[in-house]
Amino acid sequence: MALTAHPSCLLALLVAGLAQGIRGSLTAQDLGPQPLELKEAFKFFQRQFNRSYLTPEEHARRLDIFAHNLAQAQQLQEEDFGTAEFGVTPFSDLTEEEFGQLYGHRRAAGGVPGMGRVVGPEEPEESVPHTCDWRKVAGAISSIRNQGNCNCCWAMAAAGNIEALWGINFLKFVNVSVQELLDCGRCGNGCYGGYVWEAFLTVLNNSGVASERDYPFRANFRPHRCHAKTSNKVAWIQDFIFLPDNEQRIAQYLATYGPITVTINMKYLKLYQKGVIKASPTTCDPQFVDHSVLLVGFGSDKSEGMGAETVSSPSRHPRSTPYWILKNSWGAQWGEEGYFRLHRGSNTCGITKYPVTARVQKPNVKPQLSCPP
Repeated sequence: MALTAHPSCLLALLVAGLAQGIRGSLTAQDLGPQPLELKEAFKFFQRQFNRSYLTPEEHARRLDIFAHNLAQAQQLQEEDFGTAEFGVTPFSDLTEEEFGQLYGHRRAAGGVPGMGRVVGPEEPEESVPHTCDWRKVAGAISSIRNQGNCNCCWAMAAAGNIEALWGINFLKFVNVSVQELLDCGRCGNGCYGGYVWEAFLTVLNNSGVASERDYPFRANFRPHRCHAKTSNKVAWIQDFIFLPDNEQRIAQYLATYGPITVTINMKYLKLYQKGVIKASPTTCDPQFVDHSVLLVGFGSDKSEGMGAETVSSPSRHPRSTPYWILKNSWGAQWGEEGYFRLHRGSNTCGITKYPVTARVQKPNVKPQLSCPP
């Protein structure tokens, strides 16, 4: 009787141990004949993510890129100080340049509005709960979006922020139009990248935003085809604010008022599979941010870590790994069903650089719901 297994399981088995062997040959210009295991892993990758290539030359090129990405995943695994796992993802046949063009956005250089950062809620810092997960409020966090080939992470993060705040504050669960934010932006960048605050300015200028149903996402940019004036508004905002670049204050605001947007360095995300990413500033520059996502909660993992040891009696004790929970816009097949986790307390990948949120109530008016643990 033949044994069967899920393609993703077989892929993981084939990839295990393969990356280490590939790394040694990456300095060669031509990798030469590919190992059978690598070709099999690439076949499973193609099946799992529905990839096909027009010519044998393109297939060979993508196989080479796949091999390089396997080695890169192994390197990230060695560099990471957290519990993250890296390997084959939907982006394993893309070069760094291709991935950056499709899924990042412009670096924030000189594009930040001239406004100060607010202090946030006045409660003492010890009032911050140990855990908070807004996903547990039914309907508050919309389903995982997929930006596809449209470079619009900034618009999807802003849309998720507004949706969450309306659900938490008014118990009105809406899906707002990302396409309207692309078509009607003042800067006209659309799928070519932007900033979350540009999306918020678009909502303010248009006195609200339409629903996804009335103004559906098309994964493209249609300049001069803005339909904001003819669309019914389902949500609006009072204003938007920048939070302090302090993780304790961010956690305090998040637990009190709801999810916020952050912009991070996405270096570790391309090949991320699961776990908590903890990178050093030298491997993930916190000043070099290029991807906007929605911050929906925080918590901590208990993992077995080495405790104090003596020569006669080595000991182990649980070690807590604090983390942030973030919602991405690359589809539910990526990461932890569309989400990922970053280490909390070390400004991993620049999470404190641009914490921004809309406000749907007057300042200091707390929402009807509290953040579930």
